[in-house]
Amino acid sequence: MLWNSIIKSHVESGLFVSALLLYKKMRELGVEHDGFTFPMVNRIIMSIQLDVVYAGMVHCVGIRMGFGADLYFCNTMMEVYGKCGCLVSARNVFDEMPHRDLVSWTSMISVYVCRGDVVSGLDLFEGMRRELEPNSVTIMVMVQACCATGNLSLGRQLQSHVFKNGLLFDIGLQNSLLRMYTRLGGEDEVGVFFSEVDRKNVVSWNVFISFYSSRGDFVKVVDIFNKIMGEVLLSVETLTILVSATAAPDSEHLILGKNLHSLAIKSGLYDGILQTSFLDMYAKFGELENSTRLFKEIPRKSIITWGAMMSSFIQNGHFDGAVEIFNQMQAAGLKPSVGILKHLIDAYTHLGVLQLGKAIHCYLIRLNGLEIYNTQLGTSILNMYVRCGSLVSAIKCFDLILIKDVVAWTSMIEGYGAHGLGFDALNLFLQMMREEVTPNNVTFLSLLSACSHSGLVSEGCQIFYSMRSRFNINPDLEHYTCFVDLLSRSTRVREAFAIILRMTNFRDGRIWGALMGACRVYEDNKIANYAAHRLLELEPDNVGYYTLLSNAQATVGQWHDVEKLRSVVYEKDLVKKPGWSFIELKGIVHGFVSGDRSHDKTKEIYDLLVS
Repeated sequence: MLWNSIIKSHVESGLFVSALLLYKKMRELGVEHDGFTFPMVNRIIMSIQLDVVYAGMVHCVGIRMGFGADLYFCNTMMEVYGKCGCLVSARNVFDEMPHRDLVSWTSMISVYVCRGDVVSGLDLFEGMRRELEPNSVTIMVMVQACCATGNLSLGRQLQSHVFKNGLLFDIGLQNSLLRMYTRLGGEDEVGVFFSEVDRKNVVSWNVFISFYSSRGDFVKVVDIFNKIMGEVLLSVETLTILVSATAAPDSEHLILGKNLHSLAIKSGLYDGILQTSFLDMYAKFGELENSTRLFKEIPRKSIITWGAMMSSFIQNGHFDGAVEIFNQMQAAGLKPSVGILKHLIDAYTHLGVLQLGKAIHCYLIRLNGLEIYNTQLGTSILNMYVRCGSLVSAIKCFDLILIKDVVAWTSMIEGYGAHGLGFDALNLFLQMMREEVTPNNVTFLSLLSACSHSGLVSEGCQIFYSMRSRFNINPDLEHYTCFVDLLSRSTRVREAFAIILRMTNFRDGRIWGALMGACRVYEDNKIANYAAHRLLELEPDNVGYYTLLSNAQATVGQWHDVEKLRSVVYEKDLVKKPGWSFIELKGIVHGFVSGDRSHDKTKEIYDLLVS
């Protein structure tokens, strides 16, 4: 039929609205329909994501025109009802069909599985087997159900069914089973099944690489990469997976990442997603210049690309750069996603700009009401208020988070601790226990810090020793550093020193610095000198440690040693990085360092200070 052909050409060109208007004209002219017209209209409805009302209208018109028992029409009606989330209507169509084929059964099972009703999907699969044998597409849908429920036992049964019925020739089905084993099975099962895939294609290799990439097995990923080069043609997805494996800040990872970048350019396998992956990779290795260059080269930037660039600036401490990227995105007319807003709040948090952070919070309230439904976003807002000194607002935000995970609880505990409210932090921890939220190592770090800043020594000791005995969490270097700081602040310097000496894990500058700071306060020069020399052994170019030791020696009148230290600093040309202060005024962030005269309002500022 001519009308069907014209509508079909529009659909295949992606002109779905035009195709729908053509169908409307077809109806107005009273053109007769056939068995292919309504399935095509259903395809349009699914493509432009119209709601179930439109699906119901098409269904009614189809029945009135005599297509109620048409197999092709009913199969597509089940699919469109499923896409609209109306399982009941889809099942009614299925139950009322006078004749069902493999597509009918598979479509209804797929609707259940895709909508999360895996139990109904499994029941229908058993009913199908009593009437006819499933094909490879049906098995792939069932494998998807196994992955959703974590039912590896059923997956193995499906594999046996595949062997018995000779379906293993289907490479798509083999890849589905391989993907199931990578998600639910162990390394041995994955390796064995992969070796049995006789006609491996690029999808097979991608699934295999993803498995080891997700496990952080960089050596195995490189080994597979070397093998794949001679097996199949690489795809963009392959390179994207390989780039994701270069996560650790290691020189070998960076070398592989740069080689992959060169390979992508030479082979022409270079789309926006892969470019964004390289952008993110360079940022993780601190090569912000490369990230920025890549960002400028991407012609059509998606919201993910903008978010990755903001994240790159934040990872490398350039928070004002992240804000500038957000401003550019707004100028481009793009609506920010939840992820983008979270990055912006993180940037404002580090800059300490409370008013701008409040503005974003107000924007979210206008969109969603008082409750922030996204827990991560709500926690970011909470952190922003804590870091900017507005504890009251942080508490209100915490109370409004609907689903509080361990990160939200920990952030609020940290907030109380940072403001010197150790008892409040401990009480919140007890409330967290009553809510049956399991603490993690960061929770205990926040608790120890809270106890340290509030002088709660006995409570801090109980928290520290309960980590292993009650919660089965082994303290790491940061916990020991915090515990040493707790003891040192309460005059128990020698006890803290003994704990450091008994430590089996690697001792870094932070733990010796905590001890040395306490030695200065309580004038324990012997331990202070020992700690200072350990510090200088670990970080010989850290000018701050020379200053600490020099001040300790000056306190007891060791001026000859002070002069020697200052000579070493002068000879090594060590310069302490200045600390920045930020002031927010009328939505603009101003940065200053000591003695800074670069600001355009310098004269007015100094005139006001001396007046």
